[in-house]
Amino acid sequence: MNIIICAKVIPASSVTIEINPATKCMVRKGVPHELDPAAACALEEGLRLTEKHGGAVTVITMGIGDATIGIRNALAMGAANAIHILDDALAGSDALGTAKALAAAIKKESFDLVICAAESSDSYSGIVPGQLAQLLGLSPLTFAKEIAVEAKKITIKRQTESGYDLVEAEMPALVTVASGINEPRYPQLKGIMAAKKKEIKQWTAADLGLGPDQVGASGAKEKVLAIGRPAARKAGKVITDEGDGGKQVADFLAELKVI
Repeated sequence: MNIIICAKVIPASSVTIEINPATKCMVRKGVPHELDPAAACALEEGLRLTEKHGGAVTVITMGIGDATIGIRNALAMGAANAIHILDDALAGSDALGTAKALAAAIKKESFDLVICAAESSDSYSGIVPGQLAQLLGLSPLTFAKEIAVEAKKITIKRQTESGYDLVEAEMPALVTVASGINEPRYPQLKGIMAAKKKEIKQWTAADLGLGPDQVGASGAKEKVLAIGRPAARKAGKVITDEGDGGKQVADFLAELKVI
């Protein structure tokens, strides 16, 4: 079974996220990067499936040159192959542009399953996997808390507010994993040393047949118009209990029509 993991590489958790006021984009250059913890969970699930059923895992990411460190970490965890979509022409791509680039890269590979995080840990849009499934013509199985594969059928337990749903599809398919689906493994020394020797394929927008009308800032269909801090929250009401605290609380809740 050949599994593709869409793994985003993001600024390290130690970095205070900053927004460039001119471009209104997250500052990614000049800061340390790491494999997104959410993507690491997706990778861990892929590795477990191949360990059980055989096959190989390929990691695909789109990002600047600094993303290489996160890709090496994915290889050290056990991914067999890696593809880095690297091109200044992709800068400023919106979610759809990102999905187009990933889809074009995936179509160059032989695969049975695509696994993504439900959303990345830096932007939290959660849009790309659905767009990717549409572009690839795959059945999307979302918010998986458990994944099982039997022959050409995949079954997930889909997390819901009240429990979970059992969802099935024929492969090839696309799965997004919910947070907490597993505990990603730590790379061992053997894996770290092996990762240094593994090739990371690099593809540009031109390699993928994508022009400026499809990706990059010029091809973006959505724009960030303004960035600002959220409105300050109003101070809460302080109740001093002098024997009638319970009544004051009840009256306050009644004013809010909670009771």
